[in-house]
Amino acid sequence: MTDDIPLSRRNVLRAGSATLTGLALGATGAGAGAGAQSGPPGPSVPADTGAVQGGKVMFPNWRGPGDRAPPPPPAPMPPGQRVGFAIVGLGRLSLEEILPAFGETKRARVVALMSGTPAKAKLVAEQYGIAPEAVYGYDEWDRLAQNPAVQAVYVVTPNAVHRGDVLAAAKAGKHVLCEKPMANSSAEARDMIAACAAAKVKLMIAYRCQYEPYNREVARLARSGEVGRTRLIQAFNGQTTGLPQQWRLKKALAGGGALPDIGLYCLNGVRALTGEEPVSVEAQIHSPEGDPKFAEVEESVSFTLRFPSQVIAQCLTSYGVHESRRLQVHTDRAAIDLQNAFAYRGQRLVIARPDGQAESQDTRILAQKNQFALEIDHMARCIQEDRRPRTPGEEGLQDHVLMEAIYEAARTGRPVTVGPPPGAPSGLDVTRGPELDAAG
Repeated sequence: MTDDIPLSRRNVLRAGSATLTGLALGATGAGAGAGAQSGPPGPSVPADTGAVQGGKVMFPNWRGPGDRAPPPPPAPMPPGQRVGFAIVGLGRLSLEEILPAFGETKRARVVALMSGTPAKAKLVAEQYGIAPEAVYGYDEWDRLAQNPAVQAVYVVTPNAVHRGDVLAAAKAGKHVLCEKPMANSSAEARDMIAACAAAKVKLMIAYRCQYEPYNREVARLARSGEVGRTRLIQAFNGQTTGLPQQWRLKKALAGGGALPDIGLYCLNGVRALTGEEPVSVEAQIHSPEGDPKFAEVEESVSFTLRFPSQVIAQCLTSYGVHESRRLQVHTDRAAIDLQNAFAYRGQRLVIARPDGQAESQDTRILAQKNQFALEIDHMARCIQEDRRPRTPGEEGLQDHVLMEAIYEAARTGRPVTVGPPPGAPSGLDVTRGPELDAAG
């Protein structure tokens, strides 16, 4: 330290992360406006204290060329500027994944709960700091409508209840994020789209994998041709299931078994990957005889999708096998393997391709991000900026049309002709909103 620069915590940090020239400039006030500039952090930004640029705290890259550059710090909106959500349904998914994910959102916050179990709702409200008057029963939509802090609802109830909840939310003037599958049938899905359009509220279906970085990277690779032309896709989503009493094994509540619950990730995943709509489907269904769990719904479904580009997708889903969730893309020059593709976390992406007389395997490592937080923030952004969601109601409706075709193909043993929705524009992503950008 020089004699004319007083020893302080700030100056010690600066001395450890900047040149003496930079330290002297900082101490005398020269270049004081540098921190207000936008764009990448320049040399004038202290390495360890950072500076405000463009409304964000920015740090220069402190790592050497042998490491990846770290991402910038999170830049969440102040709580008062975030979109307020009411969570409708406090089952496992809400308590284990969705409510905790709000701790990682930047544009959204939980302001209300709706449940049919008062004791549970009271406890969860206390845990998340939600006011007692912002806790509602399923018959209190009129009261929720009067809460201006609630701008959107996230519907996390059983499939058969989605239609009623979405129609009630639309009547209350609230935007809707609805869990997948969208409903129990394509007819119900159409009702939900019409109700939200009439109420002039947004409807988004929670296809979290379309917001997850690894799934997005696989789609980018497949569409770009960077590793060759896509020829075949294999998608598998399986797990074991117990407790015959659970609602997912009741056809009236779930609409089906493995297909609408976990097989939907395969169906939607390959559609999102290619951007195309299949032209035909073939399918087979199997359930073990005498197993009470599958008295009403199917255990396993195998289905094949054929696309206009000649891509063939083979999909398999089951409630009767050890947990495995995988998406594989085969091109004429490489094989892409996304392990844990449809899981909440733990994705691993490997790209295999020839390297002379050897086989090269490239493990691509991306920053892990909370899928639920990403989809919630996307919905919040769409509300704030009046954008169409990437996965609107039309995306959910098309999956229901295709699932109905899969069931029909399995019933008849014959291929079923399908295609894009009537009147859809030509091109890719005809049921989706604008492509995601860096802001989500």
